[in-house]
Amino acid sequence: MKICLLVLSLLFPAALAAQTPNERAVAITFDDLPFASVPTEEDAALGAMTERLLQAVHASAVPAVGFVNEAKLYRDGSLDPARVELLRRWLAAGLELGNHTYSHVSLNRVPLDVFEADLLRGETVTRSLMEGAGRPLRWFRHPFLHQGKTPEVRAAFQDFLNQHGYVVAPVTVNNSEWIFAVAYARAQAQGDLEAARRIGAAYVPYMQAVFAHAEQLALDLFGRNIAQVLVLHANALNADYFPALAAMLTQRGYRFISLDQALQDRAYQSPTTVTGSEGESWLEVWSRAAGLRPPQQAPVPAFVTQWAGTAALRGY
Repeated sequence: MKICLLVLSLLFPAALAAQTPNERAVAITFDDLPFASVPTEEDAALGAMTERLLQAVHASAVPAVGFVNEAKLYRDGSLDPARVELLRRWLAAGLELGNHTYSHVSLNRVPLDVFEADLLRGETVTRSLMEGAGRPLRWFRHPFLHQGKTPEVRAAFQDFLNQHGYVVAPVTVNNSEWIFAVAYARAQAQGDLEAARRIGAAYVPYMQAVFAHAEQLALDLFGRNIAQVLVLHANALNADYFPALAAMLTQRGYRFISLDQALQDRAYQSPTTVTGSEGESWLEVWSRAAGLRPPQQAPVPAFVTQWAGTAALRGY
């Protein structure tokens, strides 16, 4: 621990500045709007799911940001007004929208110019909605948390983001929530309500283990709690279980803060230039920069992975 803090003091001196050591705070973000992992894509069901999720977020006073894949706004090649309306509901709830690219493409898999074009295509509707609400479109989240395989690509893309007024939304609490969500939606679609209940019941204990992992990484690196950023998805699982998740976090001593507030933590001044394994959180990348090998994530129960099927193998 002392050796790690010494390394961090040399690499990231500002990040070790004094902060209330026992304070716990988290910014909640949702990827893949307007929806992901639902048992059906019928308009009424999507509307009901969105309403349940937004009510749960509102009840917990969470200032969330939702990141949009605009490809999902289209049906049969045409922009679907019902799906655009789902985004309007997020704005009406006082929440913010961000860009998650048009088609959820990976910066590690396609040329930079292709990725940048997909990002710009992914702001067409979202920017209009945000500006219509009197707010700028400013947040960007990398799909798969893939930030580019080389320092040159990462630097060039950062220049592109700066030119277009985007700020990268980090993730420190990475997790396999999406595997639970795929499994949950499949069980619901097959009418197996008992399986869906078991999957949902396993979700919050799993996330508790995920947070314990992130908290320990922060303590190992910075000697204190940091403002965490959690990535979730706009899915049926969270529509039903976000209240239980929020209650667990509150019980662990967390308060819910905005993404802006989270980035005021000096930990986020630490560079993320070290390229680790694909899809790692910023905490895991910082660990590699300090010469540490991040411990394995909390395991997903086998029965959940079985319900998720091949989706559990391809990443999100």
